[in-house]
Amino acid sequence: MCLSTLRITDPMNISKPDSSSAFVSEFILVGFSFEWEVQIFLFSLFTTTHVLTITGNGAIICVLWCDQRLRTPMYMFLGNFSFLEIWYVSSTVPKMLANFLSETKTITFAGYFLQFYFFFSLGTYECFVLAVMAFDRYLAICRPLYYPNIMMGHLCAKLVIVCWVCGFLWFLVPIVLIAQMPFCGPNIIDHVVCDPGPLFALACASAPTTQLDCYTLSLLVIFGNFLFILGSYILALLAVLCVPSATGRRKAFSTRGSHLAVVSLFYGSLMVMYVSPGLGHSAGMQKVATLFYAMVTPLFNPLIYSLRNKEMKAALRKLLNKPKLSQKSNACHL
Repeated sequence: MCLSTLRITDPMNISKPDSSSAFVSEFILVGFSFEWEVQIFLFSLFTTTHVLTITGNGAIICVLWCDQRLRTPMYMFLGNFSFLEIWYVSSTVPKMLANFLSETKTITFAGYFLQFYFFFSLGTYECFVLAVMAFDRYLAICRPLYYPNIMMGHLCAKLVIVCWVCGFLWFLVPIVLIAQMPFCGPNIIDHVVCDPGPLFALACASAPTTQLDCYTLSLLVIFGNFLFILGSYILALLAVLCVPSATGRRKAFSTRGSHLAVVSLFYGSLMVMYVSPGLGHSAGMQKVATLFYAMVTPLFNPLIYSLRNKEMKAALRKLLNKPKLSQKSNACHL
């Protein structure tokens, strides 16, 4: 996730500080530089997207909490995944929205690295939890007799905790090392989120070791988890093809379909952005790719899981019909 290298431009025509001056105390996060009317439109669009994302993922959490029938490992991971998505979008979108209405578009030095840390830590955690969810579905399809004895509550909890810990420790050392690099100007970053690529370009001194560490950790977390997920899909597919019943095959494919769609959306945009920095993507292309995995994917995730899952749809209808049934019961008593 630290593989991007942005071309630092000055689209806002803001004067750059002299390199001989003191170290910078804030950065200018340019984002999207359009006319004021377009800025307002984007602010409204992104605000709506943010609210829908939180509402959709929050609805999944409520459904899983209220319906006792969904207290299974698969839905436990799904609820934890929805909880992650709420915090994932909240780590970047509020500042992005504030910049639409701001003329200065500044962010403090500490604020930049805080967003950098939480955004990349939550993204790393998402890579790990998607791999765990793939492992859960692999066991359910390929080892159905052993699945109840393996995927017990305490193991699920341990896997979730390990994912959280690994996610928040994975990039901690590189981020601390990058924060200690000297930044004496310019301080203009042509991006929508706090990304390490521009920081390496703005630093007054090169740090090849830190860049290599960041590059290596990014490759490990992205390709390691992706290959693990891909391997689990191949093994599950082979097992499904051996199922004699067409109904059984459809059911097995349906349980993997939602997860496959989410993995494709997330890893597709992630690899376009971070695994191919040498292709020389323009700043605009990088912004669009970042918005896709930072905003669009979290928005689609609850729709994918709810619309493709009969149990989720039934539980959601039951939850929405509860107030109506309660009102009818009260009316009958009166």
